[in-house]
Amino acid sequence: MDQVKAMRVFVRVYERSSFTLAAEDLNLPRATLTHTLNRFEAWLGTRLMERSTRKVRPTLDGEAYYLRCVQLLAELEEAELAFRGCAPKGRLRVDLHGTLAKNFVIPALPQFMERYPQIELSISESDRFVDLIAEGVDCVLRAGTLSDSALIGKRVASLRQITCASPSYLRKYGEPKTLDDLKHHRAVNYVSRTTAKLFPFEFMVDGELKEIPIDSAISVFGAEIYAASAIAGLGLIQCPQYRMETQIAQGLIQEVLPDNPPPPMPVSVLYPHNRHLSPRVRVFVDWLGEVFAGAR
Repeated sequence: MDQVKAMRVFVRVYERSSFTLAAEDLNLPRATLTHTLNRFEAWLGTRLMERSTRKVRPTLDGEAYYLRCVQLLAELEEAELAFRGCAPKGRLRVDLHGTLAKNFVIPALPQFMERYPQIELSISESDRFVDLIAEGVDCVLRAGTLSDSALIGKRVASLRQITCASPSYLRKYGEPKTLDDLKHHRAVNYVSRTTAKLFPFEFMVDGELKEIPIDSAISVFGAEIYAASAIAGLGLIQCPQYRMETQIAQGLIQEVLPDNPPPPMPVSVLYPHNRHLSPRVRVFVDWLGEVFAGAR
């Protein structure tokens, strides 16, 4: 029996909680996975996964064995590549924040593909919480402060943020010159898809962070709608500067209160804390660091 192949089958079934999804990921027939796992369990002398018509879940032995398998497989792959002088290869599943992908990652992606031609990328786009294990994702790129202790994060950038509004809005309400002027203004509220909470308006004052409530008649859930709402004159917004550089150059948006900017927005790449990084994940994480090295 090919123990390495059996371990890979077990790990993917464990992570996807489904023989069907695991078979799609591994590009193998479902029956092959079932037969392989049955033989592997018989060889080990223990039950790794409980099967039912509705669900596949690990046993206690399966939970413990999974952690060892993930580390062993990653170390084996790394050792093989090192001794054979090979570049990282295989499928890499990543989930990217949409606007970061559009402005930074995708334009530079041909460089990564040329550097690592044997890596097959599978890319999805979202800004929601992603269960990396259950959804079979290797790593995610996210903006903002992240508190999920189940993930390890590597910060790759801190992007300058601005407060801004359209010229039509500023003609109607006037340009705020001080933070006290904001009591006479309107805001577009941005709502977190993950927590459903409003992001507060934040300003740096003499090195200290200050939150200021601003009246609002509209709340939005998406970055594109948020920017469009400001351009339409619906209120003040706060966002990374790169998102509005073109609109500022076109005269559609104007920065206000530049002496009291919002705090920089962190950008991080995240992966599960209990996963030993495979060579392909490691090189992608390092490459993202290069892509965002000059970002501001």
